[in-house]
Amino acid sequence: MIISLTLSIYTPSNYILPSRMAKYADLNHEGKNSLTQAGREQGIRRLMSINLLKRLESSVHSFRLTLQRIQKLIADTLETINAFDPNQTMELQDLTAGSTDLDADDAENDLLAVGKKVHIALADMDYLTWQQDLQADLQILNLLVGMVADITPQHDSKLQMLLRGQNILGYNHYADDVVREFVNRSVDNGVSIIRIFDALNDTRNLECAMRAAKEAGAHVQGCIVYTISPYHQDKDFVQLGKELAQMGADSICIKDMAGLLRPYAAESLIRSLKAELDLPIDLHTHFTSGMGDMTYLKAVEAGADMIDTALSPFSESTSQPCTESLVATLEGTPYDTGLKLAELNSLADYFKDVRKNLIHDFNLNANIPIDPKVLTFQIPGGMLSNLLNQMKEMGVADKYPQLLEEMPRVRAELGYPPLVTPTSQIVGSMSVLNVALGRYKMIPREVKDLILGKYGRTPGPIDPEVKRLAIGDAPQIDHRPADDIPPQMKKLREKLAEEGFPNAPIEDVLSYASFPEVTLNFLRHSNIGMKFHDL
Repeated sequence: MIISLTLSIYTPSNYILPSRMAKYADLNHEGKNSLTQAGREQGIRRLMSINLLKRLESSVHSFRLTLQRIQKLIADTLETINAFDPNQTMELQDLTAGSTDLDADDAENDLLAVGKKVHIALADMDYLTWQQDLQADLQILNLLVGMVADITPQHDSKLQMLLRGQNILGYNHYADDVVREFVNRSVDNGVSIIRIFDALNDTRNLECAMRAAKEAGAHVQGCIVYTISPYHQDKDFVQLGKELAQMGADSICIKDMAGLLRPYAAESLIRSLKAELDLPIDLHTHFTSGMGDMTYLKAVEAGADMIDTALSPFSESTSQPCTESLVATLEGTPYDTGLKLAELNSLADYFKDVRKNLIHDFNLNANIPIDPKVLTFQIPGGMLSNLLNQMKEMGVADKYPQLLEEMPRVRAELGYPPLVTPTSQIVGSMSVLNVALGRYKMIPREVKDLILGKYGRTPGPIDPEVKRLAIGDAPQIDHRPADDIPPQMKKLREKLAEEGFPNAPIEDVLSYASFPEVTLNFLRHSNIGMKFHDL
């Protein structure tokens, strides 16, 4: 429906009668690009098209407000046209001047710096055709406003993303210029809340992303990656929480990716954090071990401000605890959520069919069992399955029981990293190789990089013998790893240009940085993305 809008309210010059064009031949502006008035109007129309989509992505409420501003502008113009007497002289003010609803960066565009004193006489226009086009747009706008009329800021859910700090979406660190640009584009394209974590809880790897998110105006949620080890006690997590607060976090998320947080441990941790921090605490856990709902209940009683859940068709197993069950549990208590069970049940019924279709279309395994063994090995069941497949391919599947014993040992030797991407893959792969080939007979580059400090500080010390076998006498770095990475954006643009895409939008450049082959395949076989940016 948005695509159907002509937004002709911003292009009055298109309707100047051919016989009157000479009168307006001097509507050129000495800006950087020597724009004509018509060219300026077309540029603003394109900017408004893009910004309508941005508003919709970021906030339905802000989208509605923008629609209403355009509505009023069109309605006022139609009123002027309807009152027009061809026998009288009437001038139409430049409608693009001061009437746009653009982002701050767009507002500095040269398009808006020129032509603000232009007047076009209605008598010189095919105003009847323009009137029809305006009325058509107004009908669409009325429908759109009606569709979102009941959505207020209180009911307008924000888009949230998970960011791996300096790793962005990948396994390796990126330069600061890539991180900053990725965060800026994410916010500009509609993300309101950014949950930022580092696999090692090394806050140096969060600095750039958190600062960029704050400057972009996003809600910054700093993460405590939860795990169990001699170096991960309540006091350690509280200290981490204080560091995140000092770095500007708007809220704190306890990220329990493997479902390790036990109910009474959650109660203790939440109380410790609330005693020292004046920030909202969000708890995120998985049902992998079968304790998630109990953990949430004790966390709520201890003062947790938010908990992450999933509607019943997508809940439990390796997902989150069930939304409806927890809402029912808390109903009528001091922790009542205010959510309507009947409405949640209706949503769940709808997504039951969605789930069936997804399972069928993507051939998904829908029966991943609860696995309490995760409390011992700290690797989610899904990853254990992947490691077993690796062992089958290597012909050593019979050694799977040895793998279960090897993983805790390797984790301790590598400094007790929390087992989340990418450290879970690093520890898991090293364990498979140890079982298949002998301990540390083959050491992958990622393991060496972890020991060298290229991923950041490990919570505990590296085993001296493992260190010797992996890197010999090579020194470990003690500075922020990203300080060793020169700016990358220019080179990424150059590489895309070499592949035949010299004018790729910034979003495509960032996609290429994260997923090079996938992005190139997309650009070579589809022009959807390019068309969007050419609006």
